[in-house]
Amino acid sequence: MGDENTILSTAEARHFLRRTGFGARPDEVAGFAGLTRGEAADRRLSFKRSSYKPGSGKELFQVQDRWFQHMLKRTTPSLQEKLVLFWHDHFATSNASVGDPRLMSAQNRTLRYHARGNMRSLVKDIGRDIAMLEFLNTQQNHKSQPNENYARELLELFTLGVHDFGGNENYRQGDIVQIARAFSGWRRFPAKYKVYFDPTQHDFEVEFPERGPKVVFTETGGFGPAGRAFDDLGEGKDEIDRVVDVIFDHTDSEGQNTVARRTTARLLEYFAHGEFADPAIARPVVDAILAESGFDGSFEITPLLRALFVNDAFYETLGMPPYGPISKRSVKWPVDLVVGTVRMLDIQTKKNNVAGGAQRAVREHVARMGQSLMEPPSVFGWDWENAWINSGGMLARFSFARDVGMARSGGNSFQLRTDQLVPLDLTDPAEIVDAAADVLGIGAELSVAEKNAFATYLTSEGGPPLDLSDEGFRQRKLNGLFCLLLQSPAYQVH
Repeated sequence: MGDENTILSTAEARHFLRRTGFGARPDEVAGFAGLTRGEAADRRLSFKRSSYKPGSGKELFQVQDRWFQHMLKRTTPSLQEKLVLFWHDHFATSNASVGDPRLMSAQNRTLRYHARGNMRSLVKDIGRDIAMLEFLNTQQNHKSQPNENYARELLELFTLGVHDFGGNENYRQGDIVQIARAFSGWRRFPAKYKVYFDPTQHDFEVEFPERGPKVVFTETGGFGPAGRAFDDLGEGKDEIDRVVDVIFDHTDSEGQNTVARRTTARLLEYFAHGEFADPAIARPVVDAILAESGFDGSFEITPLLRALFVNDAFYETLGMPPYGPISKRSVKWPVDLVVGTVRMLDIQTKKNNVAGGAQRAVREHVARMGQSLMEPPSVFGWDWENAWINSGGMLARFSFARDVGMARSGGNSFQLRTDQLVPLDLTDPAEIVDAAADVLGIGAELSVAEKNAFATYLTSEGGPPLDLSDEGFRQRKLNGLFCLLLQSPAYQVH
């Protein structure tokens, strides 16, 4: 259907922006419509590495609030934050176990630095990250009894995955045991935010000859029966880097790079749709993206993302001809829904609160929807797609919409300024509904029945013409209309 030279329509530009950022304001859409897919991807990927630091607060809410404040700024590169969120979920680490928000802040800086850089370098740095050392018990990895937690998740979640696209195992338990030896002896300086290597606690082969040579993947990975040694350049602190290099050389049962295939599929699932969790669906798209990007050799994230963003599969989730059905839409993450709404409607938050109703902080709204940043539910991160849609999560989404709609007192900087969003000279209820829906980017996605119901709501106090210049009517009805639109099924997906 298209390639990097395909010109973006208005609908395609809106889709591109809201999938690679937080919502899409009409002025932003106008700036991208008419670009080619490649030009749009290049522009979005050209952000400078952020020097932003989530802060050194001793309480988790302080670090969370600071991150949200950064995401809410119009000058913040949205794609960078979407990538930091992806890697935060991919290398899921929770302050509930770490117990120090400053360590979580430091990990956020690591993810931010590598967000569109080199994945191999990112994985190596995560292996030395103090929050990760605490979370997956590398601190307790002693030479006398190597702790396998980090080694297991390094293979299962961070790089290879349990099975390849053909359903074959990518590693064995023996590989986990051997890799755990590489990470023995890494410690954190007491009361300091630095790590060091303690050779007295490292597993050297001469001390434990019964454990055999430090060799992995004798049964998988395409290395043959001899496997691959990770101490071939010497034992000690460099083994953790060497073992990552070996993992990144792993090939699956079809002879393709395992890390590259799995990472690409995960990014497709994140930026496009959950169906790419199915290997049968993912395989042809993943391989096409890898062939174009060269990620399976370089592991550079930027060209991988560019190839993904110009691929037809990315636009299939647009939900209108000639693309796939609306059923392919992806459910918005709570962070995406809240931050995107505040940015699109240009709501100024006071002390990070959304005015109206309970005046909850942004982080509280997001947490009530099921996503507390820096506190993923497990090492597997959050469940995506339909897992966000449950009774508690939907009630929280509706409550957020209510609070947005009620943000109409306390000064101009503390309002939903509907008078700046919809032309006040409109008098036809259908036109008012269309104008409000277009602000949120869902005008083409509402059914005729839904639009009629919204128009009926506007006229429930009396028929047209309607007077939007009447502030009282506007705050009752136009604010209420935006609340209803934010609660609509069309707004829960993108």
